[in-house]
Amino acid sequence: MIRFASEEERASKLATRAAYGPTLIELADAGLPVVAVDADLTGSTTIAKFAASSPENAKRVFNAGIAEQNMTDVAAGLALTGKIAFTGSFAVFGCGRAYDQIRNTICYANLNVKICPTHAGISVGPDGGTHQMLEDIALMRALPNMRVLVPADHSAARAALKLAAKTSGPVYVRMGRASVPCVYASDVELEIGRAYVLREGTDVTIIACGVEIKEAMEAADMLAAEGISAEVIDAFSVKPLDAETIIASASKTGCVVVAEEHSVMGGLGDAVSQCLVRNHPVPCEFVGMDDRFGKSGAFEELMSMFSLNAKTIAKAARAAMDRKLSA
Repeated sequence: MIRFASEEERASKLATRAAYGPTLIELADAGLPVVAVDADLTGSTTIAKFAASSPENAKRVFNAGIAEQNMTDVAAGLALTGKIAFTGSFAVFGCGRAYDQIRNTICYANLNVKICPTHAGISVGPDGGTHQMLEDIALMRALPNMRVLVPADHSAARAALKLAAKTSGPVYVRMGRASVPCVYASDVELEIGRAYVLREGTDVTIIACGVEIKEAMEAADMLAAEGISAEVIDAFSVKPLDAETIIASASKTGCVVVAEEHSVMGGLGDAVSQCLVRNHPVPCEFVGMDDRFGKSGAFEELMSMFSLNAKTIAKAARAAMDRKLSA
């Protein structure tokens, strides 16, 4: 049984990246041979907390400098010595700049390296379009041997990092800069290949991941005020996708909205639509970045500007229901 955040916990906000360093400390304390390789961003990624936790853990941290390709290859080498190697950088560099090394060195050889960048999506905010990675899920999802996890909150990020450490082979964990509300209890344990129903409904299914979970829950509240019952699903594991949970919900509601802080091309929306087309076709609407780059601005401002907020999700839900009724 999945435990969700208490009312007191829901009132607090934490960034998913804030789980990184502290969770590595937990893993090391548990006796796992974890190491972290970073690209001169240990403060931003919070790996610095891991290094500062003890002299022994300081020896587990390797700073490759501003050279993500080297960072990735060093992690691969450490994995070949039996270490569980984590890499950290901003997502646009940690998987964009180092894609060749992730593909041909890590995934091709199925090495035990965990690609765990922070600052993904437009939630990077003021850093602007050059730093707002909106293609990472598509890139990582397309790689053989790679698993893709997108935690909705700090607790889910902690669970994802622990899952990554315990799972042999490449794992991608997408973390962000912005603080987000708590969804799950602090000690939650999640599974690779599972999606989680956060709110049951009968009229429309809203499937989301990451920071869009907050928006999806708010959209469900808006729809409830109109007498529309929305089911909200956290697609925590984008790859492998929980087809069973998604098909069951689509079969019940008859229409689906997918919301992600990512390009509409190649991400969660494509994964869900492929699943439904093959198994149970229903009307689908998609909320995401429409084939464009981001821009500098406050996180909340950008969510509204690029139509990634609860209002847009509720509008998409009404459109999906209209298509269902007219079919």
